[in-house]
Amino acid sequence: MIRNYLKTAWRNAARNRAQAFINLFGLTLGMACVMLIALFIKHEYQYDRHFADADRIFRVNINGKMGEEEFYAGYTPPPAGRTLVETFPEIESYTRLYRPGQQIVHAGEDTNQEARFNEQGILGVDSNFLQVLTYPLRVGDRSTCLSDPHSIVLTEAMAKKYFGDTAPVGQSLFIEGDEQPYTVTGVVAYTPFPSSLTFDFLIPITNAENVRYFDWSWVWLNVATYVKSKDQVPTDAAAIKRLEAKFPAMMRQHAVSAFKRIGQPYDEFLKKGGKWDLSLQPLLDVHLYSADITSAVTDQGSIKTVYFFAIIALFILLLACVNFMNLSTAGASKRAKEIGVRKVIGSTRQQVARQFFAEALILSLLACMMALALVYWTLPYFNQIADKSIAFEMLWSAGGWVYVALLALVCTLLAGSYPAFYLSAFKPVAVLKGQKTSASSAGNKGIRSGLIVFQFTISIALVICTLVVYQQLKYTQIHDLGLDKENVLVISNSERLGSQQGSFKEELKGLSMVKNASITTSLPGRGAFGDFYVPLPSAGDEPVAKDITLNSYLTDADFIETMGISLVVGRNFTDGYDDTRTVLINETAAKRMGYKNPIGKFIKYPGGNAAESYQIIGVMKDFHTESLHNPIQPFALFHESSHTYEEPFSNIAIRIMPGELSSTIQQISGLWQSFSPDAPLEYAFLREELAMQYASDQRTAEIIGIFSMLSIVIACIGLLGLVIFATQLRTKEIGIRKVLGATEGSIVRLLSKDFMKLIGLAILIASPIAWWAMNNWLEDFAYRITMEWWMFAAAGFTALAIAMATVGFQAVKAAMANPVESLRDE
Repeated sequence: MIRNYLKTAWRNAARNRAQAFINLFGLTLGMACVMLIALFIKHEYQYDRHFADADRIFRVNINGKMGEEEFYAGYTPPPAGRTLVETFPEIESYTRLYRPGQQIVHAGEDTNQEARFNEQGILGVDSNFLQVLTYPLRVGDRSTCLSDPHSIVLTEAMAKKYFGDTAPVGQSLFIEGDEQPYTVTGVVAYTPFPSSLTFDFLIPITNAENVRYFDWSWVWLNVATYVKSKDQVPTDAAAIKRLEAKFPAMMRQHAVSAFKRIGQPYDEFLKKGGKWDLSLQPLLDVHLYSADITSAVTDQGSIKTVYFFAIIALFILLLACVNFMNLSTAGASKRAKEIGVRKVIGSTRQQVARQFFAEALILSLLACMMALALVYWTLPYFNQIADKSIAFEMLWSAGGWVYVALLALVCTLLAGSYPAFYLSAFKPVAVLKGQKTSASSAGNKGIRSGLIVFQFTISIALVICTLVVYQQLKYTQIHDLGLDKENVLVISNSERLGSQQGSFKEELKGLSMVKNASITTSLPGRGAFGDFYVPLPSAGDEPVAKDITLNSYLTDADFIETMGISLVVGRNFTDGYDDTRTVLINETAAKRMGYKNPIGKFIKYPGGNAAESYQIIGVMKDFHTESLHNPIQPFALFHESSHTYEEPFSNIAIRIMPGELSSTIQQISGLWQSFSPDAPLEYAFLREELAMQYASDQRTAEIIGIFSMLSIVIACIGLLGLVIFATQLRTKEIGIRKVLGATEGSIVRLLSKDFMKLIGLAILIASPIAWWAMNNWLEDFAYRITMEWWMFAAAGFTALAIAMATVGFQAVKAAMANPVESLRDE
């Protein structure tokens, strides 16, 4: 029986090649899209799941509030992990990591400059790091490989880079600034499983001078801490909440002395509305559920993106299946006699339905095989766009083949269910008498029309979403940042120059193509040093803020001019003044402080060895130091001579004239060689760095754009099939109309108008759906576009034009046919 079903299905497909091809092509595209998105989603959910006891590991986060500024970060004070283990028996162990920033690494003491590399992927970690987070080791003992203060563990890629085919264990690596070499004690093996923590080198955290110095501090937040619960301890959400409820008492006991040391009594801090709360986040949630948590250490995705792509996959699959349903029911009249004969000779309705399910199954299986081939071919390009390393083999791992088979089955059921039940309901007597079937009845025509509207609603909504995302990304490029990001070259490792930085800067300013240069601890897009200050009240200025958190850079007098920042009032740092106790603030800081006229007022820094006060000498126009996702925060510039705080890294921002960039860079490189022959020059353009803040959004936009175009292609494939069928049904009518004098244009309009009405209805339905979805997406941006009517009109016009071209091609072909041939048609 099954063999007969399959044989009949194959013969029917061979007789109706056009319909079979359209169905096959649409299903193939739909399945391929679903498979690609499924691979992406599976990859996102695999983060950190390869670690042993991953369900017992948690990242310690902090939710803090100082003044009006509240933050949520994946960092902790250095003593947090140790204190948690000592205080709570539920916690078995902790491990910390610290990113020291860019370092110069080389394999030999006398290595030339070509063999010295600026490395960003160095992590300082506790000695038990590889025991808590069990990265696979190709060689080395995870329990001892980081116990020596000058041991180092590399990844396989770094071992190849520095030692080639030589066995790396026992070899030495030099990190600039540390006189003693590091001995390689382990190599981390490559793993296809993704991790939210990535690195190239692991060194003991005991070598990080900052971490050692701030080991007492509960306000220095530059260390990431992971804890592991004891076996058999409940780790469900309710149990973790009960454990977290005990943390405030611990903080009150241990953080009081640290807050007092910086001049901020802890009880008084809390009474003023301050917050300093630790919490535990499951390791398995770190990658996808950290949208509001700041961290420069972990690779953080978004669960919203996963949900959005899952919805796209579902809709595209429905589009492909709708094509099958539409074309099968539309072509019912061609198979009416076949169904009638089958029923007369004894076939039941169930047997006829199974026949159509068999046809759907054959097409689904063929489409599935073709989709697998298409995914295999396109996956490298998808990885490039999505910035992922997804392996095709993931489709088969962990029972993935079951999901592929299930996809084919779902397509069979979705695509074959309505045609099977609809076509099997034909009455044999009516069919064999030549009476019309219900294929063209109002009810079934309405269903097909509804399915067309459904298809184009999805397609148009996706196009609108793509337009809005691209417009928002364009907005990030043209929005006034409050500074001039063009033609600014940044040297990242200028601290290598030591005491010669000033001389190097002056030499730079002497180059013909250099307009100005400035030494600064950081730049927009690279983070800032944050601390809290107390605005000192003066007569007529009450009430002023009790305290305020300020992000800041340490800079010289040339920073404002080099970056193109405007002063609203007051003066800049000037060489003729003593600016060791002065500060520049932005407009937002001035408003938060509450001064009517901030110039000449003082802010007090309660930390350090003695209380320090800084006089406000100028107010800068607000400028963005972070992406447009975040609102502008209170910000300050301190003069480098103030030594308000110590930063180990330094940058030189160089404003160059437009023109021959290559020759200018060559001049700067030559000057660098003369000052620092052993350290490689590390530079980038500020504009490019700021654009990288939106790399994830750009990747999302490209993926949505691709799938929205594919959805329109799938919808139009189905529309083409329906137009072909409609044209065949009206062949004689078209011939008669032409004989009676109808023009080709009127014939085209006749065949097109009903379809165009359906597309117009789809535009009306898609617009509010897309507006709602994009309004939610735009909420992630503090500075965003306003969705305008033309975005919806452009998407609708695009869909209408493509649909018109699809319909028009077949309509014109029918209109230009010889009417004599049309009238002969039987």
